[in-house]
Amino acid sequence: MRTVPGPVGHVVVVGAGLSGLAAALHLLGAGRRVTVVEREAGPGGRAGRRDLGGYRVDTGPTVLTMPELADEAFAAVGDSLYRRLELVALHPAYRACFADGSTLDVHTDADAMEAEVRRFAGPAEAAGYRRLRNWLERLYQVQMGRFIDTNFDSPFQLLHPDLARLAALGGFGRLAPRIGAFLSDARLRRVFSFQSLYAGVAPARALAAYAVIAYMDTVAGVYFPRGGVHALPRAMADAAGGAGARFHWSAEVTRLERGAGRARAVHLSTGERIACDAVVLTPDLPVAHRLLGRAPRRPVRLRHSPSAVVLHAGTRRTWPELAHHTISFGAAWEDTFDELTRRGRLMSDPSLLITRPTTHDPSLAPEGRHLHYVLAPCPNTTTGPPSASWHDLGPRYRDSLVAELERRGLDGFDASVDRELLVTPRDWTAQGHAAGTPFSVSHTFAQTGPFRPRNLVRGWDNVVLAGCGTTPGVGVPTVLVSGKLAAARITGAPRRGRRPATAGPSARTVAPSRKGSADDPP
Repeated sequence: MRTVPGPVGHVVVVGAGLSGLAAALHLLGAGRRVTVVEREAGPGGRAGRRDLGGYRVDTGPTVLTMPELADEAFAAVGDSLYRRLELVALHPAYRACFADGSTLDVHTDADAMEAEVRRFAGPAEAAGYRRLRNWLERLYQVQMGRFIDTNFDSPFQLLHPDLARLAALGGFGRLAPRIGAFLSDARLRRVFSFQSLYAGVAPARALAAYAVIAYMDTVAGVYFPRGGVHALPRAMADAAGGAGARFHWSAEVTRLERGAGRARAVHLSTGERIACDAVVLTPDLPVAHRLLGRAPRRPVRLRHSPSAVVLHAGTRRTWPELAHHTISFGAAWEDTFDELTRRGRLMSDPSLLITRPTTHDPSLAPEGRHLHYVLAPCPNTTTGPPSASWHDLGPRYRDSLVAELERRGLDGFDASVDRELLVTPRDWTAQGHAAGTPFSVSHTFAQTGPFRPRNLVRGWDNVVLAGCGTTPGVGVPTVLVSGKLAAARITGAPRRGRRPATAGPSARTVAPSRKGSADDPP
């Protein structure tokens, strides 16, 4: 594995999102001095937090899987995720509601899910589920160490016995037919293939290898941190601060100072110059490329995943048929993916993710109130409506989504809304996300593994990328891995085991006007 040459004693991490914080923790665990610079007033990045009159809203991910990957970052400094956060295992992980009125509770426990599939679709499908689960477990075991948790320097690294094992498992076929080999019920097929949308590819065109996302969602377990998903980056920032990281909040990096092919310092919007030995850049690729002075050449322009419209609604009531996570499928399926990824149209028969975090943490809303998060996939601004058009389109689409929710059984939803926040591709664009999507570069074959934008930067000997736009890709688990991989480019192979929890000096937090702890940004 190639690593950053020369001195690497002091590393500046740009961005206090999940990837940046994971990188910081792994760097601290390897004995590096770390400074984290964040343009916002506190940690989180995409996993941010907004306060809407007493409603505490997660502005990014609402689903947490593979918590052991986060714990690995805490363990690097002798800390523990489970000491910092209370995680609630969700049972069911999801509730799937279909256009024909049927519902399925998706359990990650094998026996519970087999019984539910038998109730829902009969014994033959229950047996198919067991075979599918076994296949998903084997697929994950083959992929994790060799193709996900790996720094690629060359496509030739794929030439390994695990590649043959992946091929033998059918990983290079198409996802939809592969799931169909285990399940004949069209509704069940959706439950185990909709996850490819996270990767920006329709199930009919996605590689079967991307069923590894379904493994994370339907086998490994789905969790909810008390305080919302934003509690995770806050805990990571606290752990990093306790291990000696220095934080600069409300400070944007304006340029990298370059000398002899290396970043010598970062310059902040506050006017401060921070000398450094290496830099980890975690902003979205266009921002990173602007700081680097150019984007790397690729034979084909990068393709981006679909975007999303998100309605955060604080309400006076709720609906008992909703689970913590509810997927409301429309009748359309193939047409929906075609609209999102090819025709650039809003879903004519939408499939929606509805999350009710107050199911397990009522403190996220004022007493007696509830918080609902409605996510509707939509085209990105390259294939669909341009960013500016969402100024007028957004409110109209919000009304159509609410009408659809009420048609699907959430009667009185609109009248119950107390506070709301609508997020559209226009907002994602304003945050610096390419193509107006928070899901970054899609996982086509040509944008996966060694073909994805690399985390080493050509022309800069000591700059490394992390985040969803680089290796290994999109999603909370993979973004956490990206931070570890970026740290490994600086420190060499990750160290095994834990440092003593007492290691490292106390936290120092720097802001333009005041100082505090990592838990108390200005």
